[in-house]
Amino acid sequence: MKLQKNTRLALYSVLEFALDPARQIAAAEIAAKYGVSPHHLAKVLSELARAGVVESVRGVGGGYRFAGNARRLTLMDVIRMFEELSEPDGERREPGERTPVGRALSAVLSEIDEIATATFSSITLATMLRLLERQQRQAANAARLSGRAERAAARRAARRD
Repeated sequence: MKLQKNTRLALYSVLEFALDPARQIAAAEIAAKYGVSPHHLAKVLSELARAGVVESVRGVGGGYRFAGNARRLTLMDVIRMFEELSEPDGERREPGERTPVGRALSAVLSEIDEIATATFSSITLATMLRLLERQQRQAANAARLSGRAERAAARRAARRD
């Protein structure tokens, strides 16, 4: 399942907001982080706000903040806001899909989409937040170990001199 740019932006944004639900984050900050125009991101955030996933905070220090329930909101809930996931009708099928090979390939691709949908439906934002925390801890541990190894190598090199 290939996600559209708006869908990916929505997922990035929702996760950024959910990392610190009390913090208000300016759209420009997220746009800069992900290399998109603030105007384009504002359209995505507006849709998320209409759905009640984020809320807009006006005034000095304003921006957006998370308004959903991280334990209940799934990745698929966000994806459905931006993707058309219905089956294509028979008129839009390619001629090759009517052949035995085309039907077999369509069956496999359909099964892959079903698996992707089930997976996205089973992953809550809370699960993603735990994954992010674990990755940050692992990166910090790796950096600490790397620093120790570099210092040990420097001590060994100094003893040789």
